[in-house]
Amino acid sequence: MKSIAMKLAQVFAMSAVLSVPAYAAMSEADVEPYLKKQGCMKCHAMDKTKKGPSYKKLAEKFKGKPDSEAKILKNLTTSPMVKLEDGTEEEHKEIETKDKGDLKAIANWIMTR
Repeated sequence: MKSIAMKLAQVFAMSAVLSVPAYAAMSEADVEPYLKKQGCMKCHAMDKTKKGPSYKKLAEKFKGKPDSEAKILKNLTTSPMVKLEDGTEEEHKEIETKDKGDLKAIANWIMTR
């Protein structure tokens, strides 16, 4: 009787695991194409200043600061007003994804350019 109960428990556990979709956070290789699709590259470039700072300049700005990820995530998800390279201000475009894993992958990508 005990072995039947254990087998049923295993079956239920496996069905629960299989019914939950497995999503992985965006890979590093996926971030740049995603940012291009989102229109981020219209204002940012890898190593040159456009309307906004380059990703290299952003990485230098955030390097070694404990709140870097939080600040980047705020810019990506809340559409704050940002100061542009020419001194004007505009609302930063909010990124489409709401997946926390993807957002962390994007923030990490920005911090490591």
